[in-house]
Amino acid sequence: MKIGSFKLHSWDERRDLLVPGDETETIDVCVRHFITTCRRAIEDHGAFYVALSGGSTPKAVIKLLTSAPYNDKIDWKKVWLFWGDERSVPPTDPESNFKMAMDAGLAKMPIPKEQIFRMKAEEKIEINALAYETTLKTVLEDRRLDLVILGMGEDGHTASLFPQTEALKVKNRIVVANYVPQKNTWRMTLTYEAINAAQNIVIYVLGASKKETVKEVFRSKEQFERYPIQLIGTKNSKALWILDSQAASELIK
Repeated sequence: MKIGSFKLHSWDERRDLLVPGDETETIDVCVRHFITTCRRAIEDHGAFYVALSGGSTPKAVIKLLTSAPYNDKIDWKKVWLFWGDERSVPPTDPESNFKMAMDAGLAKMPIPKEQIFRMKAEEKIEINALAYETTLKTVLEDRRLDLVILGMGEDGHTASLFPQTEALKVKNRIVVANYVPQKNTWRMTLTYEAINAAQNIVIYVLGASKKETVKEVFRSKEQFERYPIQLIGTKNSKALWILDSQAASELIK
């Protein structure tokens, strides 16, 4: 598979790597990957079901994706928006992943409101996590999410699967409330089961501040309680890591 002129490199049976270049080049490739994945899904089954991530890189990707010349390359009326995780704040809060994505440009796209599903994590988070799980199952029926977008924290967390937290151990659930002692707060998050069931998984990692964690995640033995992102990707649904040259500098020399 190629994205533009860039070739994917297989790291192992669960993970592929793509290192396009600097930050600008990498964000452009993230946008192209989103468009390609979306078009394939719509061509296959008439809809694109995507779970979005918070963070500065997804924000930059959405901003570019919803601007010319890219914004008219997607049939937005066939896009269904979900989220991979959410902070315990209302949708008007600057910390909200939902608000970030909508403000970055998705609010101006012609996506039907009934196809936008935010995580209601500001109250009754455990009850609302169950409700979000039901919504996902009802909307998708027997389908999988077409794309789950993830990032990686410097501590190796992804979505709101933080090191040493209870959500890492959850089985037979696709959405849970997860208490994060490091942040002294609750988060709502997709589980490993939900993420690894997706048709496509992509992980955006940019910047020199992530290079040591990237090296540890790929080079060290599996220690997912310390680096939860190590469990993302399966033989049947490989995770695509899109890294800029700075984030990959300690991994690929």
